[in-house]
Amino acid sequence: MKKVGLTGGIGVGKTYIARIFKQLGCPIFFADYEAKICMQEIKELRNEIIKNFGDLTFIDGVLQKDMLARVIFNDNKKIKLINHIVHPYVIDAFNKWCEMQETDFVIKEAAILFESNSNIGLDKIICVSAPIDLRIKRVMSRDKCSKDTVIKKIQNQMSEDEKMKLSDFVIVNNERERLLAQIINIYNELAN
Repeated sequence: MKKVGLTGGIGVGKTYIARIFKQLGCPIFFADYEAKICMQEIKELRNEIIKNFGDLTFIDGVLQKDMLARVIFNDNKKIKLINHIVHPYVIDAFNKWCEMQETDFVIKEAAILFESNSNIGLDKIICVSAPIDLRIKRVMSRDKCSKDTVIKKIQNQMSEDEKMKLSDFVIVNNERERLLAQIINIYNELAN
């Protein structure tokens, strides 16, 4: 079974594209979602987060996502630390999930695939690309936040150019290119 990464910066449309792959019959592992589950359910991980980011990151055993986001926002050292703490658990969850799949290939959707070294052990990488102005517009609409907030989030991520250079495939999601045709071409290549 091939293990395929699907990545790209905030607002490029990774989740939307992952859902299309899923409709084509490909199992999808949503790494960000699984990370939240790991942080909530794995006691050792919760304790490590509390130790490094404070008691207020969990209240009555519930992860305070907004509070944690405020603590790490704009601090690259803290962002790297949280990724370093959480991602080994996510990688372990992905490997266990893969053992339960019975398909030619699976996709791991992750915004910070390269930054967290989650690309290691994957056979192919797909990068989703979109123009910066469209990304900003999408995230402002989705998250109900300011343009400055979106720009800071984008600046905290690896550049799109860098991600594309490290990837095997690029899907251009600019609302002009034929998206489904790009996805089906990649799907067919991976299925062979």
